[in-house]
Amino acid sequence: MTNRPTVEKLLYTPVEAAHALGVSRSTIYILMASGDVPSVRIGTSRRIPAEGLRRYIDQLTTHTGARTPRLAPAPANKQPPVWE
Repeated sequence: MTNRPTVEKLLYTPVEAAHALGVSRSTIYILMASGDVPSVRIGTSRRIPAEGLRRYIDQLTTHTGARTPRLAPAPANKQPPVWE
């Protein structure tokens, strides 16, 4: 049995980040698009820095403006909903 050092994960996939926050994958993409959760591109992949997730949680717990985007109500003319 080999004792390997434990390495802290620095970047998360959107699915891993969603799991860590307890939200859906779609919510993570919305948070990335709004800038509430930072992300970096590596090749064709998006990754979320662990520190970015921590900052987002800190903003939520200190009420400094981070918010979860919500669907706006559908207009009376039955158009698809838009993101706020």
